[in-house]
Amino acid sequence: MFTNNFDPVAFEIFSLSIRWYSLSYIFGLIFGWIYCKKILIKDNKIKILFDDYISYLIIGIIIGGRLGYVIFYNFQYFLNNPIEIFMIWNGGMSFHGGLLGIIISSFLFSKKNNKDIFIFLDLVSITAPIGIFLGRISNFINGELVGKITNSNWGVLFPNYDDKLRHPSQLYEAFLEGIVLFILMNLIFFSKNNKDGTCSIMFLILYGCFRITSEFFREPDSQVGYLFGNISMGMFLSVFMIIAGFIIYFKRKNEIYS
Repeated sequence: MFTNNFDPVAFEIFSLSIRWYSLSYIFGLIFGWIYCKKILIKDNKIKILFDDYISYLIIGIIIGGRLGYVIFYNFQYFLNNPIEIFMIWNGGMSFHGGLLGIIISSFLFSKKNNKDIFIFLDLVSITAPIGIFLGRISNFINGELVGKITNSNWGVLFPNYDDKLRHPSQLYEAFLEGIVLFILMNLIFFSKNNKDGTCSIMFLILYGCFRITSEFFREPDSQVGYLFGNISMGMFLSVFMIIAGFIIYFKRKNEIYS
């Protein structure tokens, strides 16, 4: 048995607390930016544009992630407390909302620069698992988004949550949505048959499948619970990701061969 007694605060600067979760966003973006610039991007024009794209990306992630959490996970509460929507330092971000924010900001940026949106979305798809991995590790450190009760030998006690042994579902997600997805996305990108859009499509499908798998071991958010049966909000939204991935695949396939 492992007891999670980690401090969610990484360090303090004077009276300012720097949390692991904030660092996961910062370093996820930095590592992703470096990986794209040094390894993935070969076109110098895209490499130059990518620096400006990052600012769009950050705005999309923050706004989309926050609004996604507000709408999907705690709408009634924020409807009654609208000022707290802006208090992102109190926590509350949604991956699926952040994904929508990235798609919208990428659309605006690509349209402004007259480029194919999939050039940028593919780059995000390949490097996003880095940030996802760090984010899930931070969830584990924070003792949040805990797993369901288990009798397994690798069960973890989260004393700030309750006194039950639980699946370290955050680590399952870090492995599947972070490490495994990163490897698969890179294998796809560097394959001979890779085309613009393939990585974006496969990210939607693969992440959706991995997230649904992980959700079987994860306790649903207390304010939401299960939508119906054993279907959580995370599962429900991930199904739409998978469907969207197949729709885009068949649409682009028809465009190529039409």
